[in-house]
Amino acid sequence: MYAVIESGNKQYRVELGTEIQVDRLDVQAGDSITLERVLLIADGEDTAVGRPIVNGATVSADVLGQIRGEKIIVFKYKPKARHRVKKGFRAELTMLRISEIAFDGRSAAKDAQKSDAKKDKAAKAADIAATDQATADKALASKLTAASAPAEPEAAAESKSAAEPEAATKPKAKSAKTTTKTKSSSATKATAKTKSSSATKAAAARKSATKATDEAATEAQTSAEAAATPDAEDTSATAQDTQKDE
Repeated sequence: MYAVIESGNKQYRVELGTEIQVDRLDVQAGDSITLERVLLIADGEDTAVGRPIVNGATVSADVLGQIRGEKIIVFKYKPKARHRVKKGFRAELTMLRISEIAFDGRSAAKDAQKSDAKKDKAAKAADIAATDQATADKALASKLTAASAPAEPEAAAESKSAAEPEAATKPKAKSAKTTTKTKSSSATKATAKTKSSSATKAAAARKSATKATDEAATEAQTSAEAAATPDAEDTSATAQDTQKDE
């Protein structure tokens, strides 16, 4: 519901709770006044237009205080006369808050109260419904937890029984791996031993051949020296005989 009122030769469109500034009224802050010059009342599709005012319609307001409006600069001049006048103006105003709009047995304040009561009731019903839903969800969760609790030991037992064959299979694989590793190590050691024995035998053969060669060379040298020694003795004897003949 809204209304169009007149105050100080000015018109204002107001609703319940609207704050307006009107020309200064002779009232005090905190007072309640009634604005009787109501030009129009509208409630949904129903509209009442005054000629010039709506009979039986009233608008009530609470006085919030006396204030002054924004400053307005007024400047006047006359051309070719050196006339210049500058003035400032601030309007004296009264601040009002609309508290009631009444017409033909209907009241905007009562309608607002009913609407607020409906909203509060709906909010309380929503809170109650949410609380009930939360309680039901909690109970359902408890039932599901209780139902799933016996199944957990069975699942653990099944997983344990499934893990035992795997554990039994793993040592066999490990032993097979160990046997393979032992065989490989034995073969490697045998090969290394064979290679070492062959190398030792070859070294001994080379040493024997070298020794035989050295002995043969020594014998040849000794024979050559023995063959050369008698010739030298014969030559020295021949020389002595020649001297004696002379």
